[in-house]
Amino acid sequence: MKLHSLKPAAGSTHKSKRLGRGEASGKGGTSTKGNKGSQSRAGYQRKNAHEGGQMPIQRRVPKRGFKNINRVEYIVFNLGRIDSMVEKYALSEFSKESLRNQKLIKRNDKVKILATGEIKSKLAFKVDAISEKAKVAIEAVGGTVEIVK
Repeated sequence: MKLHSLKPAAGSTHKSKRLGRGEASGKGGTSTKGNKGSQSRAGYQRKNAHEGGQMPIQRRVPKRGFKNINRVEYIVFNLGRIDSMVEKYALSEFSKESLRNQKLIKRNDKVKILATGEIKSKLAFKVDAISEKAKVAIEAVGGTVEIVK
């Protein structure tokens, strides 16, 4: 087998219709577009979600809920996960800078600590938000918590 002898499989390719090439072609005149009307003319473009006069789906389906523009998104860390992170990344304090240096958060991310799990290591926390239970658990181990804005 050589490159010049390669051909597509039999029946896998088709010749396209040659439209509008005179009456003798059998596809002349209106070029299979019917007679008159916007669809037979050049430049016709169907609207994106047009359903032929039927009530469009975006009007049939009811609206639900809303997007709160004041929502604050936090990257959440649970106490159970923090102990393993301290060992893995050798963190001396749990702050946005130390997390950013380890590429665990992005530049403008906000960090929140939640109380799921247990913490054993005594750490200084400098975060954007923390739950009350988590704060109590950290201070019980001997750690400190500072809320940074």
